[in-house]
Amino acid sequence: MGRWWRTGAGSLTEVRWAAAATALFAVGGLVHLAGAPSWLWWTLYLACYAAGGWEPGLAGLKALRERTLDVDLLMVVAAIGAAAIGQVFDGALLIVIFATSGALEAVATKRTEDSVRGLLDLAPEQATRVGEAGDEEVVPVAGLGVGDVIVVRPGERIGADGQVVAGASDVDQASITGESLPADKEAGDEVFAGTLNGTGTLRVRVTRPASETVIARIVAMVEQASATKARTQLFIEKVEQRYSIVMVAATIALFALPLAFGAGVQDSLLRAMTFMIVASPCAVVLATMPPLLAAIATAGRNGVLVKSAVVMEHLADVTTVAFDKTGTLTEGRPHLSDLRPLPGLQPPSDLRPLPDLHPLTDLRPLPDLRPLPGLRPPPDPADGRADGRADGLPVDPAAHTAAAAQELLALAAAAEQGSEHPLGRAIVAAAREQGLLLPAATEFAAVPGRGVRARVDGHLVEIGSPAHLLDDIPGSGVAHSRLTDDVPSSGAERARLVEDVPGGGVERARLVEDVPGGGVERARLVDDVSGSGAEHARDVVAELEHGGHTAVVMLLDGRPAAVLGLADRMRVGAAEAVTGLTALTGTTPVLLTGDNPRAANRLAIQAGITDVRAGLLPEDKVAAVRELQRDGARVALVGDGINDAPALATAHAGIAMGRAGADLALDTADAVITRDELATIPAVIALARRARRLVIANLVIAATFIAVLVAWDLFGDLPLPLGVAGHEGSTIIVGLNGLRLLRNAAWRRATATTSSTQT
Repeated sequence: MGRWWRTGAGSLTEVRWAAAATALFAVGGLVHLAGAPSWLWWTLYLACYAAGGWEPGLAGLKALRERTLDVDLLMVVAAIGAAAIGQVFDGALLIVIFATSGALEAVATKRTEDSVRGLLDLAPEQATRVGEAGDEEVVPVAGLGVGDVIVVRPGERIGADGQVVAGASDVDQASITGESLPADKEAGDEVFAGTLNGTGTLRVRVTRPASETVIARIVAMVEQASATKARTQLFIEKVEQRYSIVMVAATIALFALPLAFGAGVQDSLLRAMTFMIVASPCAVVLATMPPLLAAIATAGRNGVLVKSAVVMEHLADVTTVAFDKTGTLTEGRPHLSDLRPLPGLQPPSDLRPLPDLHPLTDLRPLPDLRPLPGLRPPPDPADGRADGRADGLPVDPAAHTAAAAQELLALAAAAEQGSEHPLGRAIVAAAREQGLLLPAATEFAAVPGRGVRARVDGHLVEIGSPAHLLDDIPGSGVAHSRLTDDVPSSGAERARLVEDVPGGGVERARLVEDVPGGGVERARLVDDVSGSGAEHARDVVAELEHGGHTAVVMLLDGRPAAVLGLADRMRVGAAEAVTGLTALTGTTPVLLTGDNPRAANRLAIQAGITDVRAGLLPEDKVAAVRELQRDGARVALVGDGINDAPALATAHAGIAMGRAGADLALDTADAVITRDELATIPAVIALARRARRLVIANLVIAATFIAVLVAWDLFGDLPLPLGVAGHEGSTIIVGLNGLRLLRNAAWRRATATTSSTQT
């Protein structure tokens, strides 16, 4: 509590005075209802006036000096007028409403400013600079110049935007690009300040000064967009600017003109005060605020935090919704989605023995080839069985492949148990979900930029980047390798000896003896085991990556055994939310993501989105939102990351994911999906549109009452009690009408509206 009071929202003067005014109003109301002496509750109400009204009153007077009639000043004057004719309770209630509104706005502003300062803390204050002689010096990041070389060790944050000149590592740059997986970095790749280095050491040449880094530009864009949004107003506030001038002028005229024609001061003052009461915008304010506040409360109970009435109005205006990908439409973490055993676990079907095989005297068996645990050896055609089963019954090949995949997954997960990489954790999680027992792994090593290796059940298991692992396999760059031995000629034709080695990822080994004419011309030993296996693995990798997966290769004893496909998983209900928003707004949502186009298109197809813009940096997302706005769209952006914050601030309405969202995104956004349920987005827009319809209905009711009472006062003789009753009656009617949105049925109706529009 002390921290909240010293550095939190309690440190704001607006919050303190609003709290004091609310407390005094509550105590005054209790004392009033208890039948205490009138002087006591009058004193408490007037103290409420002073606590909650001095700041807006002072601000209004300053605005008046600049020839601007501030609506807050008008409310203070109306409250004083209410007290002057005995309606002190109404005036105190008006003061509390406006004081609380100002306090909430101040809290929102402070949280955004704190988050922006926290964003700057992502970039380290110091970096290790490498001198020309190779010596290292720790210097302030602000002192780094373009061309300086810094060294970034494992686990450190990168101090500047730059280009890698030496080393290899994986870098978590989700704060900039929003990618769910760390990006492999090596010489020539670009890195960003504030991103987190993985397990390798990098040397980076600085390409931008500290004031121009991507993270600094994000801060500037958030501050600029937030300042622009702060100038927005409720529709009714814009109307009140003009209405207030007319009302004040009319009140003065009603007091002064009768005096000029000889009327008494008391009668003139009573008529003028009656006019001020019946024409005051209290009913108009209540016509607007209760429906919007009730909608805010109902949305909050159902998992959507809408930060202000202005935001609720903006949500009602939305015509296009733009989604971020990672952490918004998806869960934000990789899952194992595919495991492809490579040929070698089953014997190739296109190999047949050739006739007239000549015996070879120097053939030696390949050493130490063992089948994988649990995998049956290939069938022996001589025993008359198609699959090697003891009972001679056929076995479904798919079942055999599934068993092989499970064995490979168990080996891969065992090797990855010591890894901290998100892909490794996803592989281990997949094995555990299937209830596999993981054997112990020894000799574990994580190689930056390549992957991991470990020895499991006597097998050397390597898992990592296809670009590195497959290129290192002997013979992978050619169709085969040859050993040629010329011998004297002896006879005609060729022979092949094919030995299939089950379980090790080995496809085949061939011994070829060509015997043309009268003797043996040459003998060739062709080992296309690793080479052809690598080529097949590349084909599988290309297929998975084309489908938007991240592919990693598994080597077993140095030979390709499997390719694993991993992908971020779409959130439950994402496709339904997209369909509902399309029906509600009449426009298909847009996907804006920093991820690669393949992954973005794969998700877009699943979600039903046709407009995809991928590979976007934070400023690119802002540009995309502004482009949509220039085309006339009222854009609601849904995001979760730091990189989404500038676009969230720029959009007509920014919506952040509550559980997965970064602090800056949560504070910059206008609304927060607290349970990360995408289905609530079309529902809250439908609720906002209903609230707007109620506001319009209330304004019609309030305007009708005001017009009738004002006309009666101007052209007739409106008794003050009747004027007060009419004013209060209109206030109660519009207030109760707006509060209908507090019922649970209002949310059910909003949800049903989005469901019915889909059908």
